[in-house]
Amino acid sequence: MKILLALSIALLAAMVTIARAAEGKIEVVAAENFYGNVAQQIGGDRVSVVSILNNPDQDPHLFEVSPAVIRKVAAAQVVLYNGAGYDPWVEQVLSATAKPGRVAIVAANLMHRKSGDNPHLWYDPATMPAIARALATALAAADPAHKDDYVSRLATFVASLAPLEVKIAAIRDKYAGTVVTATEPVFGNMAEALKLTMANERFQLAIMNDTEPSARDVAAFERDLKDRKVRVLFYNKQAPTKLVQHLIELARAAKIPVVGITETAPAGSSYQDWMLMQLDETQRALAGPSS
Repeated sequence: MKILLALSIALLAAMVTIARAAEGKIEVVAAENFYGNVAQQIGGDRVSVVSILNNPDQDPHLFEVSPAVIRKVAAAQVVLYNGAGYDPWVEQVLSATAKPGRVAIVAANLMHRKSGDNPHLWYDPATMPAIARALATALAAADPAHKDDYVSRLATFVASLAPLEVKIAAIRDKYAGTVVTATEPVFGNMAEALKLTMANERFQLAIMNDTEPSARDVAAFERDLKDRKVRVLFYNKQAPTKLVQHLIELARAAKIPVVGITETAPAGSSYQDWMLMQLDETQRALAGPSS
């Protein structure tokens, strides 16, 4: 990450004192596009939202800060990011572009998570309601004349999560305790909400941390697939490697359903639709032939 160059440029960007866009909207910058989508749902036409990580075909861990990103953060009145070590570049940019009155909403802080915990917090069903409430509060403070609008949109957003809650309950009630596995812990928080039993967690952490899994962990993963000890294999579509592809091929050869998940929402998709799509696929996979 070319953070040193970017932060030197940030010293100039920090001189920017724009709190609102030219059209009078509150400037919101979200590190990840699913948080940006929620910000748009809460803010409506009163906000201008920019999401930095928005390409579901790219590995977000390879992201490099650019001068354009720094300028956007410097101009923002509200900055929304994940935390827990997932997007550390945001904190560096915020520090280099200190600005009075700017509000930072950090999912990890709201969820009482820290670096070292599973950072994929958007797959925890409790995260987005907390984010939405924090956003409504921040936007109402910045724009008190429209407080009722933000409160109303918050209520609408929370109500819109009901289908997700119903789907999660249906899967949990039918498949609690089912053993599944994954190449990374991206889906881990949702798997926990579904009460699925996750295998091969040491392997997953190694892949997430970009380290080599032990030969023992690789062999155990391969045995689980060949012997059909797991019902579903989840994998991260945005971080393909030869080893991951090898495991996918083993799973398919053993007729174990494979579910691809992402760390970035598809373009034009709401957070709710994205989650429902992946839960629908998970439900279909779990309904497949048992071992």
